[in-house]
Amino acid sequence: MPDLQEMQAIIHRGVPLAAAWGVELLSAENGTALLRLPFREELLRPGNTVSGPALMGLADVAMWAALLSVTGGRDESVTSSMQVTFLRPVGARAVLAESRIIKRGRRTIYGEILLRAEGSEELCAHITTHWVVIV
Repeated sequence: MPDLQEMQAIIHRGVPLAAAWGVELLSAENGTALLRLPFREELLRPGNTVSGPALMGLADVAMWAALLSVTGGRDESVTSSMQVTFLRPVGARAVLAESRIIKRGRRTIYGEILLRAEGSEELCAHITTHWVVIV
């Protein structure tokens, strides 16, 4: 199993946008992951809050990290659907994403991602996602 630094390198190679945004892998094990999107002014939308596309991108990468944690750093799955509920603005802050696999079958995977501003316990978004295993 790759260590965190190796897994972050896998993520940055697989999703170059995550590397460009500086997404950090803080933990990944047993179908869960914790990622951090640092504050970046270019990710703000009018209203001085992190944009929805940035939050959705972070959520997608977070789910992939959870999958990588159970596949030894290899995964041939793709996102099939994502349901995003925005609960409150993040503001101009770093964002944390906690992901977990809820059900992993042979061909489909179902997961959940919780987003919150760093330093806050209040959720800013709740995401559920389905992935399909490519064989």
